[in-house]
Amino acid sequence: MKARKVLAILLAMIMIVSVFAGCGKKDDKYKIGICQLVQHEALDAATKGFRDALVEKLGEDKVDFDEQNASGDSASCTTIVSGFVSDGVDLIMANATAPLQAAASATSEIPVLGTSVTDYASALEIDGWTGTVGTNVSGTSDLAPLDQQAAMIKELFPDAKNVALLYCNAESNSVYQCTVIEEHLKGFGYTVEWFGFNDTSDVNSVAEAACEFADVIYIPTDNTAAANTEAIANVVLPAGIPVIAGEEGICKGCGVATLSIDYYDLGYQTGLMAYEILVNGAKVSEMPVAYAPEVTYKYNADVCAQLGVTVPDTYVAIG
Repeated sequence: MKARKVLAILLAMIMIVSVFAGCGKKDDKYKIGICQLVQHEALDAATKGFRDALVEKLGEDKVDFDEQNASGDSASCTTIVSGFVSDGVDLIMANATAPLQAAASATSEIPVLGTSVTDYASALEIDGWTGTVGTNVSGTSDLAPLDQQAAMIKELFPDAKNVALLYCNAESNSVYQCTVIEEHLKGFGYTVEWFGFNDTSDVNSVAEAACEFADVIYIPTDNTAAANTEAIANVVLPAGIPVIAGEEGICKGCGVATLSIDYYDLGYQTGLMAYEILVNGAKVSEMPVAYAPEVTYKYNADVCAQLGVTVPDTYVAIG
């Protein structure tokens, strides 16, 4: 009788262990949800860098990516990240501001890492920014030194008087960049005006208005602008108005020069942060937002030749 009781207890214990084992990570594979706002060169590079870093650290058989693109629609970001939460992913990578905002609203438990986000304080409405979000959110910023970008405009166009800020007014990070660089530009004696477009539909008309005012146009790191560089180029180049861009992708499409980060490296850095969270138990709430380690002065040789702009020898041609 005692033997039967012992056997029954052992069987019960085995069943309990089996149940808990079934609740663990299947095949020790991490599931990562990636929400990218829109397809363009900079964001694509950041996503690739993120994926490459995790595959290199974990191996392809240990990580499963659910990569989805919101096609520039903030509402789609909410739908995508809600799906990630329902699926119980181990980590969400939010590529750009709208996905970050959607992920931060969708979960307070699943670690969220942003990338290609310029200013986390304005994106998440944080007062008294200390460098750390303090919740389940951290990541990397694509902010290049705005004072140096303003100085670059002064270096290349010392005789210009009017600078137009061309941006999407639906992107809080673009508004932040324009606010900061405006003060630097005014310090150099420029007259500055803002020209905000709502979405793709009014890029052309707003760009035309900017050209009528400006000697030089500045476009910050802006996802809507990055997705519409051809439309912007079709306005600014015939008008003969040079564009200084906040990042390389925009410069490649319609600009003369930029002080830019490498978005692949930024995404890779985000992937290393994800590895520390997933494997080494790092607390995302204690992770400071990281920045690109290097910036590079670059120029668009074709556009410079077309507009007769000469840049210093220290600038690197965009390939």
